[in-house]
Amino acid sequence: MNYLINFVDYMANYVLGVPAIMIALVSMIGLIAQKKSLPDILSGTMKSAMGYLILSTGAGILVSCMVPLGGIMNEVFGFQGFFPNDESIIAAVMGTYGKVAVLSMVVCFIVNLIVARFTKFKYVYLTGHMLLFINMLVCVLIEVQLGITSTWQIVLLSGLISGIYCPLAIALCQKYTDKVTNNAGVGLAHSSCLQAFIGGWIGERFGDPSKSTEDLKLPKWASIFRDATLATGITMFLVFLVVAFIAPKDYILEQVGEQGRFMWAVMNGLNFGAGITILLSGVRMLIAEIVPAFKGFADKIVPNAKPGLDCPIVMPYAPTAWLLGFLISFPIGIICTLISAGPLSVQYVLIAGVIPHFFGSGPAAVYGNATGGVKGAVIASIVSSLILSFGIQLLIPLTGSVCIGTGLTWGESDFGVWGTLLGYIFKGISSIF
Repeated sequence: MNYLINFVDYMANYVLGVPAIMIALVSMIGLIAQKKSLPDILSGTMKSAMGYLILSTGAGILVSCMVPLGGIMNEVFGFQGFFPNDESIIAAVMGTYGKVAVLSMVVCFIVNLIVARFTKFKYVYLTGHMLLFINMLVCVLIEVQLGITSTWQIVLLSGLISGIYCPLAIALCQKYTDKVTNNAGVGLAHSSCLQAFIGGWIGERFGDPSKSTEDLKLPKWASIFRDATLATGITMFLVFLVVAFIAPKDYILEQVGEQGRFMWAVMNGLNFGAGITILLSGVRMLIAEIVPAFKGFADKIVPNAKPGLDCPIVMPYAPTAWLLGFLISFPIGIICTLISAGPLSVQYVLIAGVIPHFFGSGPAAVYGNATGGVKGAVIASIVSSLILSFGIQLLIPLTGSVCIGTGLTWGESDFGVWGTLLGYIFKGISSIF
């Protein structure tokens, strides 16, 4: 009997309890179900595990950069700064929530298929990394706000909530997605669905679709922001530099050591950019294996359903709008950071992040342009930036030590708005019972 208990304990802690192995097993089961060849099964299984490990390595670099920055802000300026990046916060808490999040993701996908099969919402959410991000947040909120600690209770409740949310999120903006893509038969499956919907709605009411952003000519220097890695590295260098030179000299020199403030900012900016590159490489490898495994199930169970795909699917339809959206949104995000830290004296200050503004306000501007041209894109970008900047700030305290302990947080509007709403619903339920 002891051997059986020891075996179960070993499997729970060192096999199923290891996120990389759990993800690999999910991928392997999907590939086996599709009757793939043995080499394909081995390749997909191993790449899924390696993709996660690469992702974790990149996230570790980001955390090593952000934790000192958050500490300096808290000590010197009286607030804690949080960097919004989905991949980073997920990787930072994978060790604690990885098992339940991955299992929840499987339940979520099954529930999504059931909803798509038996209701009018025939959309299947295939953006694998977003499925992980969504389920991770819901798992965290369930444990922190409802106080549920049972693995299977968290998995089933999170999977049910996330599985219902996913097709509804796609459906929310599908009317405008069809307009953007000229009825290409795809949906938007990304945490910017709310921004995309608002962008389309605003453009419809306040813009003129005949005056498209694609007729505009942007300056050549703006092309630097097409490279998220480079843009992030430069942005974070500037953030570190400003903090280093605003902070009292004696205190900051004690923190940065002999390298000095400028080189400390340079190296942290470069390390951050390198971390983003490594992390995104891991995400791409992981999703390249997970999504086909999931899609195989969907094709057999829900014929004629529209696949929900990542936000870059809409970029080719209005690339200038996308870039314009970022160039408008990001500076507003910086202003919101300064206002939050200054006049508003917010305890948890969101540091404007390149990636959320690029991948959030970019789609918002594309949708705004589709229904309202330049004017629609501009207004959509402004509103999108405000939602990003203040919505996520409301989410941070609801996650307990998950965000506060890492200096990281989820980055897009759907997490900031729907996540905050869900967190307060859980909090209300907990206070009653």
